[in-house]
Amino acid sequence: MRSIPFLPTLIALSLGLTAAQVQAVELDIPAQPLDSALTDFAEQAGIRLLYDASLTRGVSGRQALKGDYSVGEGLQQLLQGSGLTFSIGADGTVTLIPRPDNSDVLELGATTVSGQLDGRRDLPAIYAGGQVARGANIGLLGNQDMQDVPFAFSSYTSELIETRQAQTLADVLASDPGVRQSYGFGNFSQVFVVRGFQLYSDDIAFNGLYGILPRQIISTESVERVEVFKGANAFINGVAPGGSGVGGAINVVSKRAEDTPTRSFTLDYANDSRVGGHLDLGRRFGEDNRFGVRVNLAQREGETAVDDEHSRFSLATVALDYRGERLRLAADLGYQKQRVNEGRSVVYLTTESNTTVTSTLNGKVPSVPDSKHNYAQPWSWSQLEDSYGMFSAEYDLSPSWTAYLIGGGKYTRENGVYASNYVYGADGAARIGRLYSPLDQETLSLATGLRGELQTGPVSHKVNLAANGIWQEKRNAFESTTAGNRGHGNLYEGLPVPVPTASLPSGDLHDPDTTAKVQNKSLAISDTLGFVDDRVLLTLGLRRQTIGADAWSAASGARTSNYQDSITTPAYGLVIKPTEYLSLYANRVESLQQGPTAPNAANNRGTMFAPYRSKQTEVGVKLDWGRFGGNLSVFRIEQPQGVLDGRGNYGVDAEQRNRGIELSLFGEPLSGLRLLGGATWTEAELRGTAGGVNDGNQAVGVPEFQFNVSADWDVPGVPGLSLNGLLLRTGGQYVDTANDYSIPAWTRVDLGARYKTRLDQRAVTFNAIVENVADENYWASANGGYLTQGAPRTFKVSATVDF
Repeated sequence: MRSIPFLPTLIALSLGLTAAQVQAVELDIPAQPLDSALTDFAEQAGIRLLYDASLTRGVSGRQALKGDYSVGEGLQQLLQGSGLTFSIGADGTVTLIPRPDNSDVLELGATTVSGQLDGRRDLPAIYAGGQVARGANIGLLGNQDMQDVPFAFSSYTSELIETRQAQTLADVLASDPGVRQSYGFGNFSQVFVVRGFQLYSDDIAFNGLYGILPRQIISTESVERVEVFKGANAFINGVAPGGSGVGGAINVVSKRAEDTPTRSFTLDYANDSRVGGHLDLGRRFGEDNRFGVRVNLAQREGETAVDDEHSRFSLATVALDYRGERLRLAADLGYQKQRVNEGRSVVYLTTESNTTVTSTLNGKVPSVPDSKHNYAQPWSWSQLEDSYGMFSAEYDLSPSWTAYLIGGGKYTRENGVYASNYVYGADGAARIGRLYSPLDQETLSLATGLRGELQTGPVSHKVNLAANGIWQEKRNAFESTTAGNRGHGNLYEGLPVPVPTASLPSGDLHDPDTTAKVQNKSLAISDTLGFVDDRVLLTLGLRRQTIGADAWSAASGARTSNYQDSITTPAYGLVIKPTEYLSLYANRVESLQQGPTAPNAANNRGTMFAPYRSKQTEVGVKLDWGRFGGNLSVFRIEQPQGVLDGRGNYGVDAEQRNRGIELSLFGEPLSGLRLLGGATWTEAELRGTAGGVNDGNQAVGVPEFQFNVSADWDVPGVPGLSLNGLLLRTGGQYVDTANDYSIPAWTRVDLGARYKTRLDQRAVTFNAIVENVADENYWASANGGYLTQGAPRTFKVSATVDF
């Protein structure tokens, strides 16, 4: 080992290197691409090295590095000519950052970087390949590394969003093997199924806060990351306002200004004639770039790939932030409006038989119409308009303790005339219903808490205290057709029918009265105890949740329910890390939903029941090889359900028990090849059903298996060109609890290409993708007991220029 001169030692210390990192280490790194060389360097030098994979992608190979070098000397050798330098965080983490002048002179600035390169110092680092991050916001626990928490999650980055040309949240989550998507009941809201349970778009968090995002369809133009938490989550996030999310939760992270100014414009086109544009502007300014502004504007309009279906979309968002030494502030303001004319709706099956209609389904689901065929009515339309805003503040009380406050609100105006197909004939014969239901919704949401670390002897502690509250008011009225007034139509012919005669309106259609209020409040505490140098982590926590809900009849204004109850939710989690790349975990957590009220047909009608307590048990293993990682978990979730027994008494005695295995894989195992995929197997069994008739049956809309494989490959010899593909395979699903009706398994393949170049000294990216290449006709989901048809072959192209 050679001696370290005095001056280089001072230089290394000024960069923040620890004493161990100042000492020389023996390195033997063969000639190879930079990203592979950096992986070997981090392992041999024994350091934690973080960087955005896009910074090193395509950088030419490095010369071999062999001999005794300090960390600083070794990195300087490896990074020569790459346009990169490095900085050291307070914890000794080494982070690569772009060199401002692209020179080869090592700048010894005092900048401290804690794991992010794009100005988002509050976000976990991006994993190799750039499509996922190695951490996420775990609600009460804050941002966490994937190896340190006893839960399964995925965090998808803006790079994946851009590669997939994702325009909505559903486009992003198509890449998740544990999530499937359908439409809402009678409208076009995106409903997600996680571990076999519904998650409404109403119940998706925004920067950790419920009730802020647009209600039905969430666009991606202003989204930095999409984080998916797998499993029961009442302790982590509290109860969502819509009461869904038993099997998982989704958090959307907004874009912020980056250290490098953002100036880009994207022009996109999709068949048949949908054209759009997206302007993304952001920059930081002031001393140390403390202030940031990010603006996103988008407009898209035209006919979709479904015949005669027309949509128009507008978005405007502004994100502001300030990052000081101890104080960090942020604010997000947004407006989104979307209108769909003749939108292809979901399909309902009916076995009704009367003097005019006789069902001929006989246990068979109608065959799928042509993928482009539209069975909507020309008089149907839907318009969604949302205005929202939120703020957040964090203040470091000390190096180890941080207090935070988050708050926000949303106003939603929803309107539309919906046409529903109730199919009763094997030949597609259907009755066409009509619903007009204007809705106004206002939401206010708050969260505050304290996070900190302390040491008691050999045991470390990460303590969290939190208080959450959400207040929501809905005002709506409606008019609809009865079964006898529905028009006669056909699923396959799709011929127009006269507007069906509606019953008398329920409520004032022009000025709806309040019909529902939600008030959810909770207090939570947790402690993550670390043993054996934090190789064993035990998480213990409690959340005291109060659920309040009131409802009034739209027609008469009379109160129909007044629910108020409280319950305490415990959580237990264990992580054992026998090696740096292996993490074993287990958890026992719960989800909560508002308890039911006994129906009028029951002997105990009007009786209110305690909140549904869904219990989850899970064990799993996580692997992290630096460039490629994965998660394998085995879980069981037991959700109580209400049932009317043979004596006419209503009770919470039934259950849906979902048992499953999840596998996810991600990263860049080979330079230039990025993989993302996995598989899920789920057995969703009904138990304790009325009279035991449906005991043992599979739950509605839950496929027994689903798997995804996606790849993004840099073509050798053609700098800037990448090819990508996505394969989705989903098992069959039952439409009814008796398991008499089912839809078959389906497969979808998407193929795409991306080319990055420079034109007139400006970076330009061309992107093309074909979804459902084979133009398969398939029922995509039976979630909710109705059918959602898969989209037809859709061709998307876009061009993005940085200016």
